[in-house]
Formats: sequence, C-alpha cells, structure tokens
Amino acid sequence: MEVKKNNFLKNYSSILLLLGGIIAGTILGLTFGKKIEVIKPIGDIFLNLLFTAIIPLIFFTISSSIANLERTDKLGRLFVIMIVVFLGTLLTSAIVMIIAVYLFPIHQDVILSKVPLEAISMGNTGDQIAGLLTTNDFFELLSRKSMLALIIFSFLMGFSTLRAGEKGSSFKSFLDSGNEVMKQLLNIIMKMAPLGLGAYFAYQVSFYGPQLLGTYAKPLGVYYGACLFYFFVFFSLYAFIAGGKKAFVVFWSNNITPALTAIGTCSSIATIPANLEAAEKMKIPVNVRNVVIPLGAPLHKDGSSMSSILKITVLFAMFGKDFTEPSTILLALGITIVVSIVEGGIPNGGYIGEVLAITVYGLPMAEALPVAMILGTLVDPIATVLNANGDLISSMMISRFSEKTKWT
Repeated sequence: MEVKKNNFLKNYSSILLLLGGIIAGTILGLTFGKKIEVIKPIGDIFLNLLFTAIIPLIFFTISSSIANLERTDKLGRLFVIMIVVFLGTLLTSAIVMIIAVYLFPIHQDVILSKVPLEAISMGNTGDQIAGLLTTNDFFELLSRKSMLALIIFSFLMGFSTLRAGEKGSSFKSFLDSGNEVMKQLLNIIMKMAPLGLGAYFAYQVSFYGPQLLGTYAKPLGVYYGACLFYFFVFFSLYAFIAGGKKAFVVFWSNNITPALTAIGTCSSIATIPANLEAAEKMKIPVNVRNVVIPLGAPLHKDGSSMSSILKITVLFAMFGKDFTEPSTILLALGITIVVSIVEGGIPNGGYIGEVLAITVYGLPMAEALPVAMILGTLVDPIATVLNANGDLISSMMISRFSEKTKWT
C-alpha cells in the first residue's frame, strides 16, 4: 500500500504542484483583488523565460525531426492526414458551438466597454500573406510573432540537411544535440511553473474576474459550457478513434499538465513543451509529435474556432441581425478556419479574426471590435485549453492513421 502511495506521489507530484499553484493563485486573486498585482512580476519572469526558450526549441525540434526522416514521401502522407484531422476537428468544434447558441440563444444588449484598440495593419492581401509566411530579415524569425515564418524556415532547414546526406551529417548531429539541450532547458524552466503560473493566474483572476459575473455572464456561460462538453465528450471520442479504450486511458492520464499549463499561460505556444513531453510519455512517434505539435500551436485551434462563433453570435444579437440564415452560418464556418490559421498562439494575441468577421458581415468597427476583444480575452483560458489539448489528441489520431500506432 505504501509503495502504491509513493508511486502515485512520484508520478503526479508535478501535476499536483502545478494544480496547487493555480488554485492558490485563484484564491489570492479573489481575496486581494487588484492588490495582488504586486506579485505579477513573478509570473512575468516565468513566462518570459518560457517564451525565450520556445523559439529555439521549435527550430531544433522541427529541423531535427525532418533531418532524420528516412523517406521524404512519408512526410507527404503525414501532412495530408494532419490537414484532414485539423480541419475535421476545427469544423466539429465550430458546429458544436453553433448548436450551443441555438439551444441557449443569446438575446441581450451588450454594454459597449471602452478598451484600447491595438494598431491593426490593413495592407493589401498579398503583403499580409507575405508577412505571415516570411520575414525580410533573419533576426525577425527569432520573435514569437513570426511563428509561421519560423516553422517554414525550420522545415526548409531540415529538408536541406536531409538532402545534404553524408556531408550534412555533422549539422544533423548539431540539430539533434540542440533539440536535446532545449528539452532539458525547458524541463528546468518548468520547475518554476507552480510559482510562476500561480502568480500570473492570481493577476488574471483579480483583473478579469468581475467581468465574468457582469454583462458578459450569459454568453460566457454558454461558451464555457459548450467548451467543457466538447473537451470531455469529443476529446474522449477522438481518443477512442485513435485506439479504443487503451488510447482513451493514455490520453486522459497524460493531458493534465498541458491543460493546466494552457490555463495558466493562456498561450498555445507556451504549452508546446508540456505537449511534447506528454506526447513522448504517450509513445507518440517522434516524427509525428515533433511535427504536429509545433505546427498545430499556431495553426490548429478548436477553442478559437468556438470563440469565433460566439463572437459572431453576440455581435449579431447586439445589432439585431439574424444568425439563422444558412449562408451566414456557412460564412461563419469559413471565418473560423481562416481565424485558426492567421491568429497567433500568444496570449490575447492579434485581433485579425475579429476584424475579418466584422468586415465580412459589414458591422460598424468602432462599436463591434471592443466587444469582440473583451469576449476574446474572457474566453482565452478555456479556449487555450482546447487549442493546446486539441494538438495533443490530434497527434494521437494522426499517429494512428499515418504510423498505425497502437497503445498498450
């Protein structure tokens, strides 16, 4: 009996500490309110270390994974399956949210809150695509604001190493070594997670807590309820698709730390290290996890898909428009896919999706954007959980279909 107890503490100590930090932060935030801002720098230090380490981690993880591929056609099959899984889960999550707002309609006036608007670039489409996929200088790749450009560069670097063959073997060893070193660095940084996430979460609760119970209570209630339903029911279904009861147990035994990290950081990108570690414990093949998880963080967002539907629904209710037209719903589904691709994985990062929806539907930007921004901020924690855990469960399904992985 004592042995089982010791094994439990050993296996789940990091999760218990992380959960304890978040619970303590929540209690402190609710108890002391704005006064708790004094400990926010502790959370900022943790997040800054995490974000600083993530950029080289992504480079080494993707580059070394591609460089170690034995057959280039294997990657093509992986990409096709990944696109199908990503699009399938995105559309499923959006449809779940549409059903939720029909079952629990939002008919209320939304008070317009004055919030500072970010400067949003309105260049032509070609310039925006070029800026999304590439940078015009190498040093700009080292910013998490250029995630897609960094991922593309990492893929190209991996392919170049693969094509170099024997002459590139030393560089491949460098990539492998860098990948291992970055994993160890992230392990060291994550030791601070209970304290850092607790402090950051305390600030988030003290700052946004009152709004959760105010004007936005009903739409947020619908959203959080739908997300929890999707999280437990559909992620379980995806796990069964990936490998039946055994895959179900493997997923729910290993997704806790990534979920808690996502709640605490509100960032899919910051959750990449936790996802990679969980995927390794779950025995997902290295060539799958090292490609799918870093790529999924900026591109695959089930939670953001659901939040896009919520924002459109609230804005339609706010301006007295009908959301039941089939063409409106189809357009909303299209917007959710675009939003998932162009939005960044950083906390509260980029309001391109909101601007796109408001522009497409012809709503007044000055009145609509503040509401969409506030909703986006308030739904961020659970949306990030679905975004990040969605990458993990997707990697299981992709591994099943591409590598015939079986869980034991």
